Amino acid sequence: MTDTDGGMSARTPEPSSPAQLPPGEAARLIMRRSLKAALATLEASSGHPYASLVTIATDVDGTPLFLISTLALHTQNLKSDARASLLFDGTDAAGDPLAGGRVTVIGRAVKTSRAAARERFLGRHGPARAYADFPDFSFYELEPERAHFIGGFGRIVDLAPADLLLDISDASDLVAAHADIVSHMNDDHAAAIALYATELAGAPGGPWRMTGLDPEGFDIVCDGTVRRLPFTKRVTNPEEARRELVALAALARERQSQR
Repeated sequence: MTDTDGGMSARTPEPSSPAQLPPGEAARLIMRRSLKAALATLEASSGHPYASLVTIATDVDGTPLFLISTLALHTQNLKSDARASLLFDGTDAAGDPLAGGRVTVIGRAVKTSRAAARERFLGRHGPARAYADFPDFSFYELEPERAHFIGGFGRIVDLAPADLLLDISDASDLVAAHADIVSHMNDDHAAAIALYATELAGAPGGPWRMTGLDPEGFDIVCDGTVRRLPFTKRVTNPEEARRELVALAALARERQSQR
């Protein structure tokens, strides 16, 4: 479905730092790059805030997704009160974490049985396949109502859902083909994905895999590390995605040949 042996696009995409982006884009980038987040729920017995750690993925539009067990306290809390928030930490190994970027997404956590949500999450967290179908586990999505972005000292912005979530009303063809594109890239173009990582994202070599794509770009993961590659332009269907992936592969090979 995707052939990565073609030409190169006119613009050269570069992975961005949240500090270089407008608040909404920075918040989306932090969320896309995150493998985990702090989940805050309201304790059913006392009403006190309860914070826990969950593994995270994002849907095509950016909606946060997570997989939790009914045996966990946070799940019991959500059964009583669906209000919750997720803190995404984009500070990495910064010497002063408070100078780095993070975003708190506030909304309601709802159980989902959508196959697309399952696919996006398990594509990012493969080991979870071992227990995802256990009867006590369920997928949830956080429906954002607002968000609070901090991009460092003095850069604090409140965001609306429209700042966090992509409008994908024009991208139904891309959404429908998502699983096929990702599977094809991983099965047939692993070498191209490795070049995306090393030549375009500045990452070390390794068994990189694509975990998902959306109109703005795609995510690759290796050994607990995420890299996000932006497209040079918005894509809404498989053919547009193919052209962008082809162009990025050609660009990566060109850079490799110049070293």
